[in-house]
Amino acid sequence: MQEHAAEEPLSKTRRKQDMHALQALGARLVGLSAHQLDALDLPDSLAQAVREARAIASHEARRRQMQYIGRLMREIDAEPIRRQLAALDGGSAAETARHRRIEQWRARLLEDDVAMTDYAREHPGADLQALRALIRSARREHKAGAPPRAYRDLYRMLRGISAGAEGGAAAPPTP
Repeated sequence: MQEHAAEEPLSKTRRKQDMHALQALGARLVGLSAHQLDALDLPDSLAQAVREARAIASHEARRRQMQYIGRLMREIDAEPIRRQLAALDGGSAAETARHRRIEQWRARLLEDDVAMTDYAREHPGADLQALRALIRSARREHKAGAPPRAYRDLYRMLRGISAGAEGGAAAPPTP
């Protein structure tokens, strides 16, 4: 009985639901940046169709292109693409949270001198002298209304310290 159920064709409703799900997945692909799209392992025809869909301005032409993408996706296994997109979403969420933490530290360090003590406690390997110099420069720039060069450099330094702390904790010691 179970074998017989597996051989039954899918209902028209189920086929349409699957088709719309693949079109929605295709729409997600169209919404990715060029860098993210290149990182995915897509068949050439599908990647080309997605790139073409980005360039289409006409609503009707874009709708037809999205249907074409859905048709191309029916010919391939979409599960690996779903997994890759889920990994991108997870990575993006983690990267956004990391970015926010760094931004909060930068704001605290620029507003309050006591924040340096807290930062040094959390990041014992940080070059505090260089950090203090960047903070002073960023404060001077802000007062003078100058371009935020030191402000950006401060972010880059905090990002590097954060990456070193995260990488250092996860990396095994080298012999």
